[in-house]
Amino acid sequence: MKRILIKIGGRAFSDKAGFKELAAAIKNIDAEVVIVHGGGAEISQALKDAQRETVFVDGVRVTQKEDVEIVERVLSETVNSRITGCLEEFGVPAQRLSGKSDGLLIAKRTTRHGKDIGLVGEIIEVNSTVVDQALTAGRTAVVSPISADKSGTTYNVNADAAAAALAVGAACTDLVYFSDVPGILDENQQNIPSLSVEAGQFLVQTGIVSGGMVAKMESIFTAIKDGVERVHITQWQGADTLAQVMDGGGLQKTTIHK
Repeated sequence: MKRILIKIGGRAFSDKAGFKELAAAIKNIDAEVVIVHGGGAEISQALKDAQRETVFVDGVRVTQKEDVEIVERVLSETVNSRITGCLEEFGVPAQRLSGKSDGLLIAKRTTRHGKDIGLVGEIIEVNSTVVDQALTAGRTAVVSPISADKSGTTYNVNADAAAAALAVGAACTDLVYFSDVPGILDENQQNIPSLSVEAGQFLVQTGIVSGGMVAKMESIFTAIKDGVERVHITQWQGADTLAQVMDGGGLQKTTIHK
């Protein structure tokens, strides 16, 4: 059976209506589904409540030692349990996981263009057994990107990068990013339906793709290099969105390939 990874984000999943549609989509697609989620807005609010400053470098959140516990609580407890609970409520058996579950995602500390960004990790190893077990049991794996190194130090990992690494490690054919944008835009702000890695790298190098999309694109290039066949970027557009992404329907999206 085909295995796909969905990275969810954006306003479409800010309430139960979006998750009801997602649950219907998962039930109607002939594939095993893994979900990776972020939680940026809620992390920012929690840090604000704790009087902590939020700083981003190329879309990657700078995470100081004092912030990690807050970020982990938001992602691995609040957001993860809400998503899993919604899926279960709408008839999709789901398994709560994080990158720390049975060493699913092993991280190491990383920097961004030589800048120290705190306890932010990049994934160096994937042990997909816990995900494989959930899928074999007929459950959708719902994964928080919070991960740890082999000594147990916890790292905040960019959810886009975690999704890309897990898609490779769990042998997914397709990786789908749902966000508030329907795809990659060219210099005229027109959506690009299909994009090679080489063409995507040109868009990043020339600044046509910028800001938070840079880290997303870098993770996509790595995923395709390491074995994911296709990566799709689109906006959630109703319960048939996932099926249209997979069968090449008329959905507005960008599909990135070798």
